[in-house]
Amino acid sequence: MLVPLDPISADPLAPLTHGFFTRKGGASSGLFEGLNCGPGSSDQAEAVATNRARVAAWMGADPDMLVTVHQTHSATVETVSAPFAGDKPKADAIVTATPGLILGILTADCQPVLFADHKASIVAVAHAGWQGALSGVLENTVEAMVALGSARENINAVIGPAISQKAYEVGPEFLDRFLDDDSDNHRFFAGGAGDKAQFDLISYGLHRLRGAGVGHAEWIGHCTYSDSDRFFSYRRATHLGEADYGRLISTIRL
Repeated sequence: MLVPLDPISADPLAPLTHGFFTRKGGASSGLFEGLNCGPGSSDQAEAVATNRARVAAWMGADPDMLVTVHQTHSATVETVSAPFAGDKPKADAIVTATPGLILGILTADCQPVLFADHKASIVAVAHAGWQGALSGVLENTVEAMVALGSARENINAVIGPAISQKAYEVGPEFLDRFLDDDSDNHRFFAGGAGDKAQFDLISYGLHRLRGAGVGHAEWIGHCTYSDSDRFFSYRRATHLGEADYGRLISTIRL
């Protein structure tokens, strides 16, 4: 008997079909048990394909309509009107005004961000870890939506499950990088053990989204690190000495 998928929804994105999918309901086993949607993992390719097909079916479309990119922690955004032919481009956000396409982004602690402009019928997804957020992937996503016809004040942006501040310990070089960019960034860090600090990635993401002028930005809640039953986590897998980790998928379609 198949375990049902368990995506988390957000009111600001409704009534568009969307979901921040958990690891529930997948075909993978072992370290990847559940809904691992990352083809870049060492999971069996057949299991990943089955998982992605289940997500596409839940979203109401064929698997070939699920559009993802080769993520590299960049600020690069792809604007699409059809599924990619051939290799996926290297990017960390996707924007479309084409009905029927499912935009998807993969994460395992980083922020998955879903965007919707209901008035202009434009949607987007972004993968915003610390590198992407610092280099401007969220602002670039908003700019790409505006280029298609969005008004900033009509854009709703929702951050899905991601690593929380209490689980995100970083070293002094990490802190210095953010302070060099903007001295006010100290407010996103709390004291940790020794010379360590704890970084609030989610508050930083919300800060960047609001600075980009979106009409509404929120975090849906849920820490990926602390809830192993529902979420994959790169940092948790690293701390446990595991060889690999699954990838969560977050999706939206017009």
